[in-house]
Amino acid sequence: MHELTICQSLFALLRQEQAARRFSRLTRVRLEIGQFSALDPEALRYAFAVLCRGTFAEGATLEIDQPPGRATCLDCGADVTLESRLTDCPSCGGDRLRPTGGDQLQLVEMEVS
Repeated sequence: MHELTICQSLFALLRQEQAARRFSRLTRVRLEIGQFSALDPEALRYAFAVLCRGTFAEGATLEIDQPPGRATCLDCGADVTLESRLTDCPSCGGDRLRPTGGDQLQLVEMEVS
């Protein structure tokens, strides 16, 4: 379960922010995880809840935005939104697509007190 490893890295980043900004409590975290990231949002939420027990982040809400996959078609040049990496170009049916988005993982914002 690589979601646990991802959450450990996220939690380390949150601890650094706590030390730098000197807040006592984390109440909400919002992540952007692209549809092509191969991460399971529910497994990520579970791992986050487990790691936060007994810490400054216990009970914090984890919000996850999942932007769609995007690609540029090398056949027709269209910038397209894709449901899966295996989808053909919705504009021309071509299968030569260069991914341009949807695999990101980033901390967007956090709410503290």
